[in-house]
Amino acid sequence: MDYLKLQTNNFFLKGKINITGSKSESNRLLILKALYPNIINIKNISNSDDTYFLKKALFTTKKVININHSGTAMRFLTAFFSIKKNKEIILTGSYRMQERPIYILVETLKKLGGKIFYEKKKGYPPLRIIGSNLLGGTISIDANLSSQYISAIMLIASQFKNGLKIFLSKKITSLSYIKMTFNILKKIGINVYWKQNIILIKKNNILKKKKILIESDWSSASYYYSLVALCKKANLNLKFFTKKSIQGDKVITNIYNSFFNVKTFFKKKKLILKKKIIKIKKKYIFIDLNSTPDIAQTIVVTCAGLKIKCFLTGLETLKIKETDRLKALKIELFKLGIKSIKTNNSLLLNNFNFKKKNMYIYTYDDHRMAMSFSTLSIIYPISILDPYVVSKSYPNFWIDLKKLGFFFKTKQL
Repeated sequence: MDYLKLQTNNFFLKGKINITGSKSESNRLLILKALYPNIINIKNISNSDDTYFLKKALFTTKKVININHSGTAMRFLTAFFSIKKNKEIILTGSYRMQERPIYILVETLKKLGGKIFYEKKKGYPPLRIIGSNLLGGTISIDANLSSQYISAIMLIASQFKNGLKIFLSKKITSLSYIKMTFNILKKIGINVYWKQNIILIKKNNILKKKKILIESDWSSASYYYSLVALCKKANLNLKFFTKKSIQGDKVITNIYNSFFNVKTFFKKKKLILKKKIIKIKKKYIFIDLNSTPDIAQTIVVTCAGLKIKCFLTGLETLKIKETDRLKALKIELFKLGIKSIKTNNSLLLNNFNFKKKNMYIYTYDDHRMAMSFSTLSIIYPISILDPYVVSKSYPNFWIDLKKLGFFFKTKQL
């Protein structure tokens, strides 16, 4: 297995980084562009593997479609192909993808008239999908497991003859991603309404042409917030970012300002991160990440590096990601001498005894494990196993770190 040994002697981070478009926005817009091909023109699309596999699947003529590790593609394409009349496909993915549940989405689409069948284990991919006309109507869907189930149905609902009314039952998790889908639908002119736990989407016949410039990815930007928090001084420029972002992970600006002395400035669609040598006084922090769980690993590793006790909640969806992220965090933190306590929806860091030698981090086929733990290299040399897993969301990550003065060697165990 390849591993990358990463370190830097540069405690003053300074430079300019260009991050491509948001993976989450790109994937939603690609589905909508496929539904309305002459209406939507997209710029600054993500160069992530997830977006690549989704885009490839939308235009393939093959009957068997393999989306590899992309959970977003699996969910969005399940809904998309369910309305492609007279088209039959097998939708599959990696071994881990076949362990990730999709029962709620499939059964909801079947209630609407979708023809979807499990090829192996009930409730899990691979799926056989036969496209048909879905009339729409009213559905109720559990909102406490994955926002992508809801977003997947929202993206196709304007194609239903009778539109769609969605009742969101139970506590809504990853709320920011449902809001993103809502805002994108509204932006391209689809009649969509949201009040309390009810979302209403009407059938659309005529839409005006739209050019959409996708904002850069805030989840990818989060790793630079962690680096700035861990270094002594910084002046970093990232682009293209705006104050009025529809990405929920923009909350990272408030979190890192409040707890880690990282200041954010916006100037001409650039994000400027600054930090002076100020001792962080926080000894314990509590954050509910129910709406934005994708930044959990970044925050955990930042707290680990700064030896700040933290209690993060709202993490119930992390169990069904690329890996069980709560379990993976606990194991890798323990390797570094950091003790933690995990529950089904939380993680507590409460004991720090850093080991400074042979720090090998296993990534579990999870891009966010690789990138979040890499930020510790500003304090100690660290080795990331299977480093190229970052291509899932941020293929240029290691190249961009090199621009900031990090140096590394790729070796094999």
